[in-house]
Order: sequence, then structure tokens, then C-alpha cells
Amino acid sequence: MTTTLSRTIRLNAADNVVLARSELAPGTVVEAEGPGGRVVARDLVPAGHKMATAPIAEGEPVRRYNQVIGFATEAIEPGAHVHVHNVGLHGFARDYAFGADARPTDYVPDAARATFQGYRRPGGRVGTRNYLGVLTSVNCSATVARMIAERCGRDLLGDFPGIDGVVALTHGTGCGMADNGDGYANLQRVLWGYARNPNFAGILMVGLGCEVNQIDFLLEAYGIERGPGFQVMNIQDGGGTRRTVEAGVAMMRDMLPEAAKSVRETVSASELVVALQCGGSDGYSGVTANPALGAAADLVVRHGGTAVLSETPEIYGAEHLLTRRAVSREVGEKLIARIRWWEDYTARNGGEMNNNPSPGNKKGGLTTILEKSLGAAAKGGTTNLVEVYRYAEPVTAKGFVFMDTPGYDPCSVTGQVAGGANVVCFTTGRGSVSGFKPAPCLKLATNTPMYRRLEEDMDIDCGGIVDGGTSVAEMGERIFELILATASGQPTRSEAQGFGDNEFVPWQIGAVM
Repeated sequence: MTTTLSRTIRLNAADNVVLARSELAPGTVVEAEGPGGRVVARDLVPAGHKMATAPIAEGEPVRRYNQVIGFATEAIEPGAHVHVHNVGLHGFARDYAFGADARPTDYVPDAARATFQGYRRPGGRVGTRNYLGVLTSVNCSATVARMIAERCGRDLLGDFPGIDGVVALTHGTGCGMADNGDGYANLQRVLWGYARNPNFAGILMVGLGCEVNQIDFLLEAYGIERGPGFQVMNIQDGGGTRRTVEAGVAMMRDMLPEAAKSVRETVSASELVVALQCGGSDGYSGVTANPALGAAADLVVRHGGTAVLSETPEIYGAEHLLTRRAVSREVGEKLIARIRWWEDYTARNGGEMNNNPSPGNKKGGLTTILEKSLGAAAKGGTTNLVEVYRYAEPVTAKGFVFMDTPGYDPCSVTGQVAGGANVVCFTTGRGSVSGFKPAPCLKLATNTPMYRRLEEDMDIDCGGIVDGGTSVAEMGERIFELILATASGQPTRSEAQGFGDNEFVPWQIGAVM
């Protein structure tokens, strides 16, 4: 037998499991932190996985974060590996206690707030990047949109160094769908949301001409007017592919000089709208990167900005922690209404909310959606929940808010950026690589080994919280400072790698006909 100290993490005295910091071989004697004392590992426990510190009878709850993450499907002895082979999930009551933990926010005085160098747009909104965009109303115009963007990048951008690029954002829907209902409304909100995102200096929208998602319907629904920074066209009226591309390039040529006039100026951190995301999570996510991002989100809010938590299926089981922070019962009830919608939606489609943890999540040590959600919710920090939005709705409130989105990362971030996010912070334990133009995306690694393997893709290593003596608060400060630098123009790793053109995924709901 070998005895090892500080090889496990217990997050609360009431927990009956600990997290293995490194692999535990059978027979390893662990001095478990907190009550329970010495435990002998009965099984091989991989790093990031859980080991029982007390007997757990069949049917009894398994507790982590002082919360129920599942129920034992068989008797579990101290020292046993605790995972999908002996833990299951069933419904149980939660106390939503609307507003019970809401507290006044300790705002930083206006004069003392942090600043960054951003682009002030007409209407007062602030961008962190200066792109031109080519949006598509339907998949049928995707190739033409890409041709326009590629021609502009090749032939025109060299004369306008102050512009970050011309990006074509294409998608797989826009026709073969109902012209009403959730799916149609989602797509229209996304397109208009991207058109008004402050990281774009100008937008050209391209359609085919006969699609269900008519550009004119969008303009009418949202009161949009054509102007120097917003133009529309369709292929059928434009004379086909070649003529439409030529006309589109000419329209963009006219937009470029005006977009190039945009210059960065000093603005308050209150202009930040930060999308909070996680993907490829592991057992460390809820210990390192997620709470550290939560600490950074608290700083964003204290400096007057907005932090947007999303991925409704991935806060399932932890929603009661958010309703307790709601500023009103009305706000809390909005969140629960979205949870109930998702329960019905998954049931109608033959699924269940607990099928969310992916094979990669499980390999990384996450056992149930409850465990994943409890860690994911930590990204939202500790300030009051001030509003709940439907997918891709404009985010107008300052503070910590929630947007209803799927857990699928590209689809979720698409909704957040449509809502107005100008920076994305993305935690990952397994190693997600992606970008989300026009918003820069920071990648936060939950553990040092993965950070070292994917160092060219990761922006910050949060593993020091476990193995380097860095506190969650200290890491949160580092993330906040990196958000400010990124908002001021410092490229992220995903931008340096060229990501961001292919992750535009509007949430498609309803029959494809």
C-alpha cells in the first residue's frame, strides 16, 4: 500500500465522494480532505473521477458540491470508484426559494471602473472587433455569400487595415420550414441580432429569392431600413451567381471606407457583454475554470457590465441555485418555465434531460447531468439573476442574466452573440477548439495536462487552482484582465488559428418539410 496526501478534493463536508487529483491505484491509502479521514482505494480511480469516502446504500443520494448529483444503483463501499456503472438519476424535489439569496451588488463606482479600447457604434453600443458580415437568409445562398466574402478578402481588404475581416455566416435552414412558430422566430431573431451586433460595422444580407424566410418579411417584422451599413440582395433578382457576386462585392466596396473610419476609443467595462460557455467538460470543470469564470463574471457585473449564462439543459438540476438569486419571483419563474419547456421538448422527441453528458464528459469524470449542471452553473458567479431571455433575444439588462439555449456549443453561442455578446469566454476540460466571429472567444482550460497538450488553442490555464496554489478569486482576476485586453484588440488563440467562420448555427426547432 502507498499513502498519499492531498490527492483528492472534497468540496463540502456533507459530500460522500471526493475527486481524484491524479489516478489512484487500488490499495492507495488516501488522506481525504475533510471528514472521513483515511480511505483505501478499492478500484482504479482515474484522475478527475470520484471515489466514495463513506458507505452509500442502494438508492441513497450521491453528494458533491453539497448537492445531489445522482443516486446509487447498488451499494457503494468506501474507496470505490463512483461513476455511471453505479450511479443513476431519477426525479426529486427542489426548493426554488425565489430570491432567497438575492443581495445588493457591490458595484464599483463609475469613476473607478475598468476600461478597454472599443468601437463606439451609432446608438451607443460598443464593439470589440470591426468586421463586415455577409449573412444568408437561407442555405441556398450560402455559396454566393462565401464567394462575396472571399473576393472581398482577396481583392479589397488590403487597402483597409483597420477592418478585421469580411466574414460569411451561412447556415442550413431558411426554407422547408413553417413560416411561424419557434423555429422561424429563432432564425429571424438570430439574423437581426447578428446584423445589429456591435462587432459588425456593416452587413450585407443575401437570399435566394423564393425561400420561406423572406428578407422582406424580416425587414418588416423588425422595422429594419436599408442604409450605408445594411444592404440586401437576392440571387434570383440579381441575375444569377456571377452577377450577384459582382453586385455584392460592389456593395461591400462601398461599405469598406465607412467601416475603416471606426477607431478604438476608451470605454467603460460596463460596455462588456460577456457570453459564458463551457464545452468538453470534465470532473475539474466545477472546481477550477467554471468557478474562476464565475469570479470574473462577478467582476464584469460589479464594473457595470453584463454576463450571459446559457445552455439550459446544462443547468438542469442546478436551476434552484439560480432561482434563489433571482431579483424577483417573476424572473425566477421565467427560468423554471424554460426548464419545463425543455422537459416537454425532450419527451416529445423521445429523449431525456439526463442524456446530456457526452462520452467525453463521462470519460472526464462527469456522471450525470446534475453533476455537470452544478459545475456549469458556477460560471454565473454569485451576483443576482436580473433577467431571463428567450433564444437570441436582445440582451438589454445590465448584470447577470440567463438566455435559454441548447447545450450544443455552436448553437448556444450563436444565440448569445445574436443577443449582443461582444466577447465569449469558453471553459473546457477535454479541449474544445472553436471560434465565434464576430465575437472573440477566450478558451479557459480546466486542467494543466490538457492545457499543455493544446497550448496553441488555449488562452489560460486554470489548473493552477488545483495544483499550483492559485485561488479561484486570483484566477478570476486574471480572466477579467484578459477579457479587457481581448476586448481592446488582443487576438485570442482561436482567432490566431483562424476559427469563427463555421460555428454559426441557429437553433432549428420544428419539422423540416
